[in-house]
Amino acid sequence: MLRATLPVILAAFAGVPALRAEDAPKTSALRPVATYSIVARDAKTGEMGVAVQSHWFSVGPVVPWAEAGVGAVATQSLVKIEYGPDGLARMRRGEGAGAALKALLAADEGREVRQVAFLDASGAVMTHTGSRCIAEASHKNGAAPDGSVYSCQANLMRRPGVPEAMAGAFEAAQPGTPLPERLVASLKAAEAAGGDVRGRQSAAIIVVKGKATGKPWEDRVVELRIEDHPAPVEELARVLALHRAYEQMNLGDAAIERDDVPGAIRAYGAARGLAPGNSEVLFWTAVSLVNAGKSADAEPLLREAYRDRDGDWRATLRRLPAAGLLKADEKALERLASLGE
Repeated sequence: MLRATLPVILAAFAGVPALRAEDAPKTSALRPVATYSIVARDAKTGEMGVAVQSHWFSVGPVVPWAEAGVGAVATQSLVKIEYGPDGLARMRRGEGAGAALKALLAADEGREVRQVAFLDASGAVMTHTGSRCIAEASHKNGAAPDGSVYSCQANLMRRPGVPEAMAGAFEAAQPGTPLPERLVASLKAAEAAGGDVRGRQSAAIIVVKGKATGKPWEDRVVELRIEDHPAPVEELARVLALHRAYEQMNLGDAAIERDDVPGAIRAYGAARGLAPGNSEVLFWTAVSLVNAGKSADAEPLLREAYRDRDGDWRATLRRLPAAGLLKADEKALERLASLGE
């Protein structure tokens, strides 16, 4: 229907100035983010999270919401964004997921076009799929064998069964699988079951700790967004793996600050296994090896890093001794920096 009317619409608006951000309606209730998502809580760690995919640009700022020690929310279909912050505020004040969602639905005249899932820090889950959400639209709540709870919800799907496929993937995760990886596995299952009838565009994931530390930057376990991509779920999985590699890089950096060279080598080695061929990982692993007196082991890694022409790793290496980050005299430094020239 939209395809047939689009030329008429474009002709009608030819020559009309573009709408400025400040001219946009001051409401968030009409964003048609038909999509699929999962909210879940890990029974062992208490971590809570949301993962989502949609054929809508930049779904990350719209659908998923989470706060450590409070809960998680997915708000979709004809989105009213306020369900996210307002739901978290209610749960922060002590309302359970069910009471918080029921109160917000009661005050929303557009409730029948909403699809919303609430999860609180105790593990209680409440989900609403409005009667006017576009088919196929449904949700499924449940608990995995390890006690982790979830809600999977979808609308405008190619065929029925997407929430059930997502739930099955979440429940089938190997024991000990971290929550972010379980959430992404659910998104992959949604795609395998047919996914969004319109296709794919963006994806996002946010996971927070079960208890707040008072430091929000430490409370976010993972927060990643794929804004516009032909295969956003696959890209989200790739970026999550890279995120894990850089977690190890951060551990390596911390070890270097403590002059713990063996610890740095272990961490950088783990990062290298997670992100093979990544020049940043290769370079800092090599630096740690040099500092451990293992220059011969470092040299092939430096040669490989130097082949990355997007960054000047030779110049980077030459700057490290002055910062106290590379234990090499001038002669050794120039030999290392000249490898492969």
